[in-house]
Amino acid sequence: MAILPQTRALTGAPGPAAPRLLRPRFPALRFIGPNWYATVMGTAVVASAGAALPVHLPGLRAACTAVWALAAVLLVVVLAARAGHWAAHRDQARAHLLDPAVAPFYGCLPMALLAVGGSTMVVGRDVLGHRAALSVDVVLFTAGTLTGLAAAVAIPYLMVVRHRPEPGTASPVWLLPVVAPMVSAALGPLLVPELPAGQWREALLLACYAMFGLSLLATLVMLPLIFSRLVHRGPLPLALTPTLFLVLGPLGQSTTAVNQLADVAPGAIGAPYASAFGAFAVLYGVPVMGFALLWLVLAALMVVRAARGGMTFGMTWWGFTFPVGTCVTGAAGLARHTGLTAFTWLAVALYALLVTAWAVAGLRTLRGVFSGALLAAPRAPRPGTVRTT
Repeated sequence: MAILPQTRALTGAPGPAAPRLLRPRFPALRFIGPNWYATVMGTAVVASAGAALPVHLPGLRAACTAVWALAAVLLVVVLAARAGHWAAHRDQARAHLLDPAVAPFYGCLPMALLAVGGSTMVVGRDVLGHRAALSVDVVLFTAGTLTGLAAAVAIPYLMVVRHRPEPGTASPVWLLPVVAPMVSAALGPLLVPELPAGQWREALLLACYAMFGLSLLATLVMLPLIFSRLVHRGPLPLALTPTLFLVLGPLGQSTTAVNQLADVAPGAIGAPYASAFGAFAVLYGVPVMGFALLWLVLAALMVVRAARGGMTFGMTWWGFTFPVGTCVTGAAGLARHTGLTAFTWLAVALYALLVTAWAVAGLRTLRGVFSGALLAAPRAPRPGTVRTT
């Protein structure tokens, strides 16, 4: 039975291009792929989304600060593990870049940097102080934006000239590299007021809008391929089903971006554009949030179906976290700009879903790390769990 390349990488079937080492150094790092940055993204967004909620709950701010600290530690740990992976297992690292199932996860690195930087500015300043939090965010935003733009170009380039995926194998994972600039567009407004008034503020504001357009148009190119694959080939393999939630990422993040940009536009750009930014935030955000909710229900139904079919835990479960978190911040932004209580309760409900998903994915990941299951050599999926037609 043929195995889809996406399923091979995410369920653990070894790729044909990866040579084996008889005595590998640091064997536990050999299979630490770029998808591990999703743990950082999913944790950081719990902190920033909680701080963005348009309601005030006792103890929520302190809890978000603790989660931010955990995200910062996770970022350091995963960066060190990935550096060790490249140093000790370069053959496997190169194989990852040439594997169409794994290469898109390189988009998670810039998003992890950006997510921690943004949450540092939002809640980490309670611990570090404004000046130190700003310095951390500037460094992480700059690094995340540059690597995100590089991934948005390099990964599609590799898909065209080296990967050559089979027709009908489009996966929501393909969105990861092109969503990274949208995260920059959503978090860049945190830095706009910190710049000198005039050219500097306007330049960053419009640069964020340019990255918004870059990511949005690339997403609109890929979404029809993903839906076409679902319609013509049926549901994704069980292990890949959670990746359907990745489609929420560009939807929620773009809604967040336009609302955040509208907040800082009056101090960065003159009339009539400042007021136009505010109008666009609602005119764009409401329809897109509507589609996000439609996709959320569709994806949830597919997950329930997969769970009944025997879906087991994998790192793809972290797809339940960051994309939902972007919808929380998007709904919170719409609540802020429309004044509608409905968006407030939507943000709260989505945040409850986010925290639940994060807790489940986190506990299962810890169990897998301590048992060695997530660090061991991948295994081929069980017969019958992969759909090939």
